[in-house]
Amino acid sequence: MLSRARTAIRFGVEARLIEVEVDVAPRGIASFRVLGAGPSLGRVLEHRLKTALRNRGLPWPSTPVTVNLSPAGLPQEAAGLDLAVAVACLAAQGLVDETRLADTVLLGELRLDGSLRPVPGALAAAEATHAAGLARLACPPALAAEAALVEAIKVHALSDLGQAVAWLRGEDEAIAPSEPREPSASEAESDGDDVDLAEVRGHGHARRALEIAAAGRHGLLLVGPPGSGKSLLARRLPTILPPLMKTEALEVTRVHSAAGLLLGAGSTERARRRPFRSPHHGVSTAALLGGGKPVAPGELTLAHRGVLFLDELPEFRRDALESLRQPLEDGVVEIARTHARLRLPCATLLIAAMNPCPCGWVGSPRRPCACSDTAVHRYRRRVSGPLLDRLDLQVHVPALSHRELTSRMPSESSVVVRARVEAARRRQLDRQGCPNGELRASELHERLVLDDESRRLLAHAVDGLGLSARAHDRVLRVALTIQDLEAGATAASWSVTAEAVAEALAYRHFDRLGGVLAP
Repeated sequence: MLSRARTAIRFGVEARLIEVEVDVAPRGIASFRVLGAGPSLGRVLEHRLKTALRNRGLPWPSTPVTVNLSPAGLPQEAAGLDLAVAVACLAAQGLVDETRLADTVLLGELRLDGSLRPVPGALAAAEATHAAGLARLACPPALAAEAALVEAIKVHALSDLGQAVAWLRGEDEAIAPSEPREPSASEAESDGDDVDLAEVRGHGHARRALEIAAAGRHGLLLVGPPGSGKSLLARRLPTILPPLMKTEALEVTRVHSAAGLLLGAGSTERARRRPFRSPHHGVSTAALLGGGKPVAPGELTLAHRGVLFLDELPEFRRDALESLRQPLEDGVVEIARTHARLRLPCATLLIAAMNPCPCGWVGSPRRPCACSDTAVHRYRRRVSGPLLDRLDLQVHVPALSHRELTSRMPSESSVVVRARVEAARRRQLDRQGCPNGELRASELHERLVLDDESRRLLAHAVDGLGLSARAHDRVLRVALTIQDLEAGATAASWSVTAEAVAEALAYRHFDRLGGVLAP
């Protein structure tokens, strides 16, 4: 007898529906074959299903069993299809009502005792269920609240095979997850706010750069001696970013779900805070961009709609840093595999920090530098010119004086700065539908209005500092963001003053040093 069921398999941060066909022959020698996947998956699946069914008192066929998975070419770690194969096998023996499987997607990995284990990507599976026009998703209780974020489908929580059989027989309606709850404004604002920009003393120039980076989604590089406050500044950047919009929150939740970061969390809410990721400088290229079997999101994608902080930038592997260049430009990581080409989102704000030399004290009036000119040059060459071009703001963060460290002068809080950032971001979205840092060069050149003084400043910068075409455009984008931060700015304005251009040029720290980081 032939029976069919559906499941969902994670591919990157998305999910694809898989049709499971199980045929139990009426007679013959007991065997188990899986078509559409490698032999190793078939062997693992057979042993796991046999043991789980036996431990729940459910029969395993004593005749040949053939399983067909469509489309073919599944990853060998596709454990999430356990529940679908087990249920289809029971339906093929006439033990459950197959009609209830027609509009249902079954998701879950079986433990040997027959209970269900959660798998990554429940939100993506629920979205794929809805996109296919199906009405229901059945999954382990730990995934039910996450899947219920897709309100257009009905989610049933099943704890084990026995409950799945009872539900399919109409004897048990299963566990209903709680309804997704939107956080209140006060909760969204306070949740996780354990740091504040007001804790940063001094560094007015760097604080201003942080505000510009947040308003226009511009990459930022902080350069200064050890202990000057580079990491302190970077870790406060998320506190001044605009709150996540509903669509952005779902994107972040989907990414973290696919990475397995939400397993067992039991949350009934979308992501509240923009992510902040700070990988160690020994991270591999695959861990930074994504990879593995099956492909999992890397640090760049885990920071989607948030911040990726690379501390001690020159200490990162050169190949890992260079691999960031195209994804940062495109906002997506493309990973090619034999049977598929995956696209992982990475609309990420990159912030990096580094010392000016290996010992960190070159140019400091406080402590002599112990590095030779050759060592300083070699250290700075670890960051290539093309990557540096993609960091719109390059800021020197000097060590604070004793007076600055002990000053009781109050600094602006994250709430105050975030209000200006949100107003500037709204102007950008109303004007062109994206932050200034994502503006296409063609639209920038076509619509931006510069006065004569601004043009003279830019011409001097290109000729005197040797700005590349990419750096020239990034200066213009930063200048437009500076203009958007002005109190009287309007959303319709594309005009940029000479003062805004001059300030934008002031943030090209290494260009003013003569391009010492160029390859």
